[in-house]
Amino acid sequence: MKDIALGQYYPAKSVMHRLDPRVKILLVVGYIVMIFVAHSFIGYAMTAVFLLGIIILSRVPLTTILKTLRPILFLVCFTFVLTFLFFNDPYAETFWSWGFIRLSVDGLLNSLLLVIRLLLLVMGTSLLTLTTTPVELTDGIESLLFPLRLVKFPVHELAMIMSMALRLIPTLMEETERIINAQKARCADFDTRNIFKKAKALIPVLIPLFVSSFRRSEELADAIDSRCYRGAKGRTKRKRLKIAFRDIAAVIVYGAMLFLTLTAVYNYFGFGFLYGLR
Repeated sequence: MKDIALGQYYPAKSVMHRLDPRVKILLVVGYIVMIFVAHSFIGYAMTAVFLLGIIILSRVPLTTILKTLRPILFLVCFTFVLTFLFFNDPYAETFWSWGFIRLSVDGLLNSLLLVIRLLLLVMGTSLLTLTTTPVELTDGIESLLFPLRLVKFPVHELAMIMSMALRLIPTLMEETERIINAQKARCADFDTRNIFKKAKALIPVLIPLFVSSFRRSEELADAIDSRCYRGAKGRTKRKRLKIAFRDIAAVIVYGAMLFLTLTAVYNYFGFGFLYGLR
């Protein structure tokens, strides 16, 4: 579990690391929009090429990006099986059916599209935390949500909570691995193929993990109180966020890439291939 890269920061000297966190957050939102718009194999292939270029620019190893997929592998397989078995389209050509289960080529293609969408979504969004420190991410979220302060929304507190949650993910992973090793030393069997025995073996892990998490949260609250933290009121920032030329260039390049991708898919394959298989 210590190899899971979710919520971790990968230090490197790259263009992506030097971008303004607000720009990176907006680019990730645009990337998510691209994924949900280009609903076809060609659209996803172009999105994957675009993502690969960003990974190369970020200088984050591809193996580190792939590690972020480990926590969702079960979800991906479960989603593929359910979508394939229970795809319900009266116009789809069914090649095998049994009761309410219908297997069709359209169901298989839509299952693959859904799996590819999930994988691209996780890989792309993980670059945000891998190339942005929790402090920068907190400042970026707080700056983007600044208009909500007009309606008395606790923007600073929300950004602080998200930052602490991201910081604690690697810590919880290490704590879980430590507890599992301690239970293995007491002859706990985590390698069994029986799913019921494996679930039963996880109970002695979850209880100490919850106790440790509550204890850690109390210590964190005491540390915050001892430093007289009272929210955003009266606080100043040592480093203010500023939009540089590279940030504007990144937005222009991304906008051009999004426009070219959608235009190419439309010109060569039409809206039917762009927005879904019929």
